[in-house]
Amino acid sequence: MNPVGKPGKTGALMPVEEALERLLSMAEAAPIREQEHLPLAECDGRVLAEALVSTLDLPPWPNSAMDGYALRTADWTGEPLVVSQRIFAGQAPEPLTAGTCARIFTGAPVPEGADCVEMQENAEVQSDQRVSFTQALHVGQNIRPKGQETTVGEEVLAAGTRLGPIELGLAASLGRDRLEVVRRVRVAVLSTGDELIEPGLPLGPGQIYNSNRRVLCSWLQRLGCEVIDAGILPDDLELTRSRLGALGSVDLILSTGGVSVGEADFLGIALREEGELALWKLAIKPGKPLTFGHFRGVPVIGLPGNPASTLVTFALLARPYLLRRQGVEAVQPLRFEVPVGFVWAKPGNRREYLRGRLEHGRAVIYQNQSSGVLRSAAWAEGLVEVLEGTTLAIGDRVNFIALSELLG
Repeated sequence: MNPVGKPGKTGALMPVEEALERLLSMAEAAPIREQEHLPLAECDGRVLAEALVSTLDLPPWPNSAMDGYALRTADWTGEPLVVSQRIFAGQAPEPLTAGTCARIFTGAPVPEGADCVEMQENAEVQSDQRVSFTQALHVGQNIRPKGQETTVGEEVLAAGTRLGPIELGLAASLGRDRLEVVRRVRVAVLSTGDELIEPGLPLGPGQIYNSNRRVLCSWLQRLGCEVIDAGILPDDLELTRSRLGALGSVDLILSTGGVSVGEADFLGIALREEGELALWKLAIKPGKPLTFGHFRGVPVIGLPGNPASTLVTFALLARPYLLRRQGVEAVQPLRFEVPVGFVWAKPGNRREYLRGRLEHGRAVIYQNQSSGVLRSAAWAEGLVEVLEGTTLAIGDRVNFIALSELLG
């Protein structure tokens, strides 16, 4: 990677990091405080409102990590041992009889008096059913001690944790059948512009189908939000005021397209008249214009209208904002370095997020990176991050953000 100029020096354009910092600060100023007490089956994708604290030791007793034989190491002198009991998972064993061993199975409690478990592969059963061992024995081997995973009073999951299959399984292992989670964020999605028309209707002159609405509604549902589909805002000031006024119960109005300083910018006019509006020009490509404001106290984020611009700005800015509103601390997607398999000869003054994928361990990009081409993202596996003022040659390293990190 060859830097040309200093990253972050973008003139009048706001660096991506600064825009994100401002949005997260605004999110922290308006946290979602309401909670719901839900069964585990309804908690997938939700955010933990209260820390999960263990009320038991896990495991509750020492148990066997192997199918084998439990014994006291001092009792093994080379002579075969009698099997005095068989212990299956779910059974309560008797104390081990001195000078004997116990047949034991994975997960079963280790009997009192035993201090090791030898795997069955290292045991030989004699014709008289006594057992001898072929390897040296060590105290504690193949025994999972009491409290190995958790102990009583230990914080297992912090408040603000996003709950997935693993976290829910951990809660279940501690005997929890319900959890306190943050109430869903209520997000109203609307599009602006008379040129937009919904799929299924015939296209008129100058019209295009509204793809952003479907992208955002589906994405928000994956993030665990409650989505209010507010449809398309017409280019009419009174109707715009009326439609926005009906959304007073939501936590965020998320719009695409049209917020600027033009005389036909009715959403922007309504925000200026009955709230506040900040229009930022970001050092990001695609997606330079981004709006944040309020309408009668309800936060509004305005994303650019081109499909790839909507995707990138939602992924990198609106998504972290929504997660932070719910108390999630780790809102940044995981980035990892990969070598590039393409040449980037022209440095820009904006940070670029190219739709790309990995082929043979190298990042390659879709041929057409136009902000209006959503197909580039359907082809891609992630975003290739090209810093401001840099060129790339084959083999240079860049950050790659997998779409799987962003879509859920």
